[in-house]
Amino acid sequence: MEEIASISAVETAVGIQASAKGNARSGYPAVENKVLSLLKKVLPPFVVFVLFIGGWEIIVRMIGMPPYILPKPSDIAAAAAENSTNLITSVSTTIVEALIGFVISVVLGISLAILLALSKTVEKSVYPYAIILQTIPVVAVAPIIVIWFGAGINAIVIISFLISFFPILSNTLIGLNSTDQNMKNLFYLYNASKLQTIWKLRFPAALPYIMAGLKISCSSSVVGAIVGEYIAGIGGGQGGLGYGITVAATRLQTPYLFACGLAASILGIAFFLIINMVSNKLLKSWHESAMK
Repeated sequence: MEEIASISAVETAVGIQASAKGNARSGYPAVENKVLSLLKKVLPPFVVFVLFIGGWEIIVRMIGMPPYILPKPSDIAAAAAENSTNLITSVSTTIVEALIGFVISVVLGISLAILLALSKTVEKSVYPYAIILQTIPVVAVAPIIVIWFGAGINAIVIISFLISFFPILSNTLIGLNSTDQNMKNLFYLYNASKLQTIWKLRFPAALPYIMAGLKISCSSSVVGAIVGEYIAGIGGGQGGLGYGITVAATRLQTPYLFACGLAASILGIAFFLIINMVSNKLLKSWHESAMK
């Protein structure tokens, strides 16, 4: 009996070791698949980027184009390195202005959309004026904003807010009005108030629309901040990217002009990626748009 027990124990240990090895081996394909999928996502755009930058550098060198007309990528990198202090200051200033304008647009846009969704009469009365406000060119309104609020960060933030406000309002209102009618009837049968229906049903159902509006507005807030800096910008050492672009253009510092434009583009992409990450966190467990 002891011999049988020892034999069975040995067989059990061998089986455990074999299963552990099998699990370890089975884990390798999963890791390899993740690496391959990541390479498939990253490699094609990276190759296109390298070909584009390399072709740009080679063609400009062959043509002998002056840097003040079309700089090479190496000229842009050198200009960014030489003016790194000013560039970092400009980016920091624009980030603050765009972020404040974006936060105000989120708070007011979602709040106004909820108020409009609570009453069709209010929506029909107020929403047309929001559309009119969106259709007015910001460049036409900007001088009035400067007169009312003065040149500087106040006017810049308001201009950034005006550009990024409407997408949040529009998308949130569409989402709140797109709630399943059967679910609204169920809440009505349980005597839920309008506020309870908004908070527990319509607002969660509108989250995909809200996040879509935020993705549009976050990049628009950067554009609004730069436009505001053109018109009512802070000068001197605390100027934002709009001010830096203006100064570089007047001095024909084209490489630095490209560097400021590239920094503005990267800033808008960074804002979008942050909002996209938040959107995936909120929606990946229940909405198809974020499921993988």
